[in-house]
Amino acid sequence: MNKKVLYSTLAVGLGTMFAFAAVPNNTLVTMVIGDITTLDPSQAYDTASGEGIENMYETLLGYEGRDLTNLKPSLATAWRFTNDGKTLTFTLRKNVKFHSGATMTCTDAEYSFERHLITHDSEAYPYISSTLLGFSYWDDEAKAKTTWAMIDKAAECNAQGQLVLTLPKKDPTALAKLSYLAMSVIEKKYTVGLGEWSGGESDWKQWIARDMADSALSRKPNGTGAYTFVSRNATQQVYKANPNYWDGAPKIENVVIQKVDELATRVLALNKGDTDITSVITRANLGQVAGQPGVKVLDDLPSSASEMYFMNQNIKEPKELGSGKLDGKGIPANFFSDIDVRKAFANAFDANVIISKIFLGKGEIRTMAMPSTYLGYDKTAPVYTYNPERAANSFKRAFGGQVWANGFTVNIYHNTGNIRRQTIAELFKANVEKLNPKFRVNVVAIPFSELLSKADQGKLSSLVGSWAADYPDSDNFLRAFYHSEDGAFKGRLNYVDPEMNKLLDQAKGTDTVAARVTLYKSIARRAYDQVPGVLMPAAVGFLTYRDNLKGLAENWSPLASGSFGTLWKNLSK
Repeated sequence: MNKKVLYSTLAVGLGTMFAFAAVPNNTLVTMVIGDITTLDPSQAYDTASGEGIENMYETLLGYEGRDLTNLKPSLATAWRFTNDGKTLTFTLRKNVKFHSGATMTCTDAEYSFERHLITHDSEAYPYISSTLLGFSYWDDEAKAKTTWAMIDKAAECNAQGQLVLTLPKKDPTALAKLSYLAMSVIEKKYTVGLGEWSGGESDWKQWIARDMADSALSRKPNGTGAYTFVSRNATQQVYKANPNYWDGAPKIENVVIQKVDELATRVLALNKGDTDITSVITRANLGQVAGQPGVKVLDDLPSSASEMYFMNQNIKEPKELGSGKLDGKGIPANFFSDIDVRKAFANAFDANVIISKIFLGKGEIRTMAMPSTYLGYDKTAPVYTYNPERAANSFKRAFGGQVWANGFTVNIYHNTGNIRRQTIAELFKANVEKLNPKFRVNVVAIPFSELLSKADQGKLSSLVGSWAADYPDSDNFLRAFYHSEDGAFKGRLNYVDPEMNKLLDQAKGTDTVAARVTLYKSIARRAYDQVPGVLMPAAVGFLTYRDNLKGLAENWSPLASGSFGTLWKNLSK
């Protein structure tokens, strides 16, 4: 490992020249495969971006460790519902400093909520808008009916300096939603000074659903969290401990996140001590690091994500279609709108191969698009299993027989460096192509940020991707996958089913457990019948890290964005 290259940005960013044989005790280094899209908390909606954000910024409340049932204070010390659950009042923590040195006030919290409501778009966290405004995305109808008075009323400061949120109707998931990093508190004066929204009525419409991924705040972050921003480029991010953090200065001074696509490089770095932790070492590769001197494995972690093979029913990129016809050289834009095509792909996938060869037996077949520990998960729901005969028969019916007679060429995408998803895509390729010599499946790797952007714009034919929990509620998963109006994946699936929307809305609108469970069973059956995507098996999770890193096992959380599985402030060496 060339340590001059590995740590050059750290040295430049911190103004210090390091020379050592391994990572020093005052520094955390992680190697990841995902490139970040933004460091603006209201715009981030991917785990790669989330790692830095959740360590620089803080929300009003959150969860600690593996406990996903009890919300804990953060920037708010107390909260209460009144007005039949439609008014939510927060008492804010005093003497909290932003990285700029300014003291946090209720005005900052109010600005943060209103800014998110105004600027969020289809690729940013939409669910708090549903709670506070009654809609998720800024479509033409929402723009026409929404007034400044509605935005202003949604989040206000009362005479006691408390933040008051006003809901149009009761939302049982409201508090859990506020724990997600998109609801972090930012400094109003600082952000306005960067040239962003003024915080008032005069210019709010100019900022509706703007492309804010590269916002001024993304380039110059300023939160209340335990770490401050130093620098970033295409392959590395650098952060430094905040000595004025309200909960005490962190034990580790520097954090470096490196994007390293090659698995062999990450394995070598961990074994040599050039990194503290690596990401996406598959269980099949675990033997390359397990048992090595200085390497530790934290195993048997519950899966907190749901993975799917997404089939786009309305592909919006002409170049993606090849010939654009069912002639063996391409596909039409509506290729996956034929339910027999979708059923054919579902029956062509062998989940047991992935569990056996990639997960080495430590995995489960999912019956629903959410973790099996969540409310309403139906273990008895039907699932598709590998059945080449059924797959062939479905292909023979698709498009009135044209698919089988003429063939097709389709692309399956995965993010660069993700070995598991690459293997899943290659398994689809092998199983589909051997059904008919006229079938062609191309497996394509692209950077994570590019995959997210193109997929959510509906420009990719199909891809392997996943959803990690924003907050621990079943609606957060099922709505993300299946709701055609405010689902986070509506762009990559283009799946429209009014009956599914109705079921999801009914489940979200009730806080009666029995009613929700019944509705989720119906959703599981509907998803099986409609096959909007193919559910992937879930792996038992694990982390591989250096044994001098302390605090990881005790503080690991299924909600954490980062590769460490916990906030950096919880770690020491």
